[in-house]
Amino acid sequence: MAHKFEIYKDKKGEFRVRFKHNSEIMFSTEGYASKASAKNAIASIIKNGPGADVEDNS
Repeated sequence: MAHKFEIYKDKKGEFRVRFKHNSEIMFSTEGYASKASAKNAIASIIKNGPGADVEDNS
């Protein structure tokens, strides 16, 4: 698969999610205290992402 979500622990011990496409990090989230919260973030992105508006602030 060319794209995936990855849960990892940062230096502070918080769980973070990053989204990769062809091994390139496209974005990462804030830190979460629990892995369950990180998984909830993924579920929210999957659920709400396809319908999200694009805001161009350039």
